[in-house]
Amino acid sequence: MSHSYRLVVSCPDQLGIVARVSGFIASQGGSITEASQHSDLVTGRFFMRYEIRVDSFALGTEAFRRAFEPIAEEFSMQWALTDTRRRKRVVLMVSKASHCLVDLLYRWTAGELDCDIPCVISNHEDMRSLVEWHGIAYHHVPVNPNDKASAFADVERLVEAAEADTVVLARYMQILPPALCERYAGRVINIHHSFLPSFAGAKPYHQAYERGVKLIGATCHYVTSELDAGPIIEQDIHRVSHCHTAEDLVRFGRDVEKAVLARGLRWHLEDRVLIHGNKTVVFA
Repeated sequence: MSHSYRLVVSCPDQLGIVARVSGFIASQGGSITEASQHSDLVTGRFFMRYEIRVDSFALGTEAFRRAFEPIAEEFSMQWALTDTRRRKRVVLMVSKASHCLVDLLYRWTAGELDCDIPCVISNHEDMRSLVEWHGIAYHHVPVNPNDKASAFADVERLVEAAEADTVVLARYMQILPPALCERYAGRVINIHHSFLPSFAGAKPYHQAYERGVKLIGATCHYVTSELDAGPIIEQDIHRVSHCHTAEDLVRFGRDVEKAVLARGLRWHLEDRVLIHGNKTVVFA
């Protein structure tokens, strides 16, 4: 497999950005194998993602960062460079609902998710045998409603010890404290069993059933200190009718949740999601 870097850029839009970046890569012996760009005409912001084949590249990652910095400063860029040989480390968190966890573990073992999963954290013991069967460490951290702070201190310690790049709430039915959300901003991904911003909070499918909706959906988004209001990565829907019960909606919803979370996580791992304010640009 060829060796690649990924370069993602966000900056004020102006002439010459693509030419300068492409020229720099070519001058170092790199080959751009995938290029994505977007100009936001409302905000005047430019977004870019390049995959760069670097088998004959003259620069290592640190040397690349030093050499690229003058260009980044010239165009006031927010930018990041990743080496595809370094697999991101993903910590999964789950409660009692197993469908999203099972799906992610299957995709991981099948090679669909290019990452390492050092551990799974849960507030219940239910998933231990499943997780340990996959050779992954399982940490049970019960959450006492009267003392959530100590539980989340343990969670934060475990996430830090795992050297996590990303945390995925795979139907983890607890609200993360604001300090944890802020520390891992842009790195905590949640699946919400609703087509946000509609029906936020508890039992959204039952809320949808009571409203007689014709479409239900699920939303993969980044977690912020504001509940169910972080930047959206991916959404999908399933059509329903008056013939379906609330239980049918829950069943349909599980299928949507699994697919949406898997897509969102894969795009995040591949550096395809650029956050801008409370929105995202997704080069999928």
